[in-house]
Amino acid sequence: MFKKILIANRGEIACRIIKTARKMGIKTVAVYADADKSALHVKMADESIYIGESPASKSYLVIDKILEAIENTQADAVHPGYGFLSENAAFAKTLKDKNIAFIGPNVTAIEVMGDKIESKKFADNAKVNTVPGHIGVIEDIDEAIKIAENIGYPVMIKASAGGGGKGMRIAYTSDEVSTGYELAKSEAKSSFGDDRIFIEKFIVEPRHIEIQVLGDKHGNVIHLNERECSIQRRNQKVVEEAPSSFLTPKTREEMGAQAVALAKAVDYDSAGTVEFIVDKNQNFYFLEMNTRLQVEHPVTELITGVDLVEQMILSASGALLGLQQEDITINGWAIESRVYAEDPFRNFLPSIGRLTKYIPPKQSINDGNKIIRIDTGVVEGSEITMFYDPMISKLCTHAPTREAATDLMAEALGRYIVKGIGHNIPFLSAIMEHERWKTGDITTQFIEDEYPDGFQGAQLSNQDIIYLAICAVHMDHVENQRKRKISGQMNSHAIPFETARVATVNNQEISFNLMSEGNDYQTITLENENKHHHTITSNWYPGAAIWQGKIDGIHIVAQIQMTSLGYKIHYKGGILDICVYTQREAELSRLMPEKLQADMSRFILCPMPGLLSSISVKEGDHVEAGQTVCIIEAMKMENAIIAEQNCLIKSVRKVKGDSLQLDEIIIEIECK
Repeated sequence: MFKKILIANRGEIACRIIKTARKMGIKTVAVYADADKSALHVKMADESIYIGESPASKSYLVIDKILEAIENTQADAVHPGYGFLSENAAFAKTLKDKNIAFIGPNVTAIEVMGDKIESKKFADNAKVNTVPGHIGVIEDIDEAIKIAENIGYPVMIKASAGGGGKGMRIAYTSDEVSTGYELAKSEAKSSFGDDRIFIEKFIVEPRHIEIQVLGDKHGNVIHLNERECSIQRRNQKVVEEAPSSFLTPKTREEMGAQAVALAKAVDYDSAGTVEFIVDKNQNFYFLEMNTRLQVEHPVTELITGVDLVEQMILSASGALLGLQQEDITINGWAIESRVYAEDPFRNFLPSIGRLTKYIPPKQSINDGNKIIRIDTGVVEGSEITMFYDPMISKLCTHAPTREAATDLMAEALGRYIVKGIGHNIPFLSAIMEHERWKTGDITTQFIEDEYPDGFQGAQLSNQDIIYLAICAVHMDHVENQRKRKISGQMNSHAIPFETARVATVNNQEISFNLMSEGNDYQTITLENENKHHHTITSNWYPGAAIWQGKIDGIHIVAQIQMTSLGYKIHYKGGILDICVYTQREAELSRLMPEKLQADMSRFILCPMPGLLSSISVKEGDHVEAGQTVCIIEAMKMENAIIAEQNCLIKSVRKVKGDSLQLDEIIIEIECK
């Protein structure tokens, strides 16, 4: 067995690998770039070594620097995690030549399956169903448009060396092919150092379902059932689950057998994933094989009890696979939500900065066989930078049923506190509450279908709004009672106080009157304007970020942020600003003029922190609606900034290469 493993990666996956290595009694080495000097994976490893500047192209992707780190630390094996060099055949071959174990599949499997074009040819020759398309490299835009029109729209433009949603674009028109081709090539070059592009048919209303396979160096291969990854945004998975609520046992068996056959054909000898696209009739087509550990591997571990990282290490050491196909069962249901540093209210644009507050839900195993698991690479105070992908953590829940796993996820998300940066927790919460998710009626188009104009927060029911207004009134009462007892300066029972309160939410006023209270204000009874009584029990205290308790017997968990006149409350993916007034304060508030926002319509603003990688206009240019004016690069993604209307470029405030902050002015325009 290995004595020391160098992890050629960073963040949460490096931390995940360290945990298993520690369990197996194996020492670990972390590598880090400038931006990761204080990262969690560096602190967790037994040793750490510096490998270069922050951009991955100058550190994590540089094979020579990884090799130097291996030599300096005398590591006898390397785990590449996912991304970076994990599917780089040249890296795996170099390690083999130097007699350093690569904790992943053999070089041939990486070469054949790691290349999206070659893997499709191989699968086609192996009589595996593949998505119709052009199996070959596209040389230029004209050829791309011609091929797309021959295939028939819509089409998927994909990077041959791609993965993780990078270098992928869907096109419905020739104009979108032209734009998507250039962006996909540039993104692929930046992320993988390989800008080859191919095109295939985009199947409408598909499900993305993948089979986990596991092999050893003795010809044994099994599958560990499926994961469904249909909730995607920009081809990047957002929520995954295992098993799929869609597959029949017959389809599961057929997909598993096909995945195993494909793996055996390339002598696969590690953990890997065969990805399929499945239509509404359960016809399935091979997409690609990922010759590495997948981001979403925890849900498979939770339903099977198999530690995939451990199995990869054992296989790399030459051990026989200790599992038979009949050993693999499906125990309960698991869901993974990817918590990203991105702002769902600004079209999911990346967000960078410091985690000024970071309190994840408590990881647990309850008596009812319910598990909360968090894979993360950050702690409070960590920096989310522009150099790497925006993942903060992977939040997983496991329960006996899909409904129970969903309920557990919804509550865990409600308890997940992240401050200092934008994050997608409200969006994830909204998905868990969505009827289509609850019924399993999902496709890869779910987000586009349900949020065509972007995410503006979940629409809460009238009952939810009333409950949150009650929460606000309860918190206001608790705070007022505390204030009345400060340092014993007042006797709270000697001075009468007004019991009537008015909660304002969404321009609506809801009146309440305090009827009674229990010990220490943890239980109170309110009467609303319709003379209906509500009983509230909660141990909330001033300053607590979570309100939890019961209202009329209903369990409520909500996140709280103090405002000058009330509270901002996050609940079920919705966000409400609720002010609490006395009756007189409510009367006066109605007289206050509305504060007008500054008119910024004549400026093109930076939608996220990032690098201005290109700018295609200059002062005096006339721009048409839909024209790309510049491209912002952040977290390995290129984001084209599009003119929303015909206009004249009055001035250009920034130049290529500038580092930009959120809402920084790039261009001033005059509308025609």
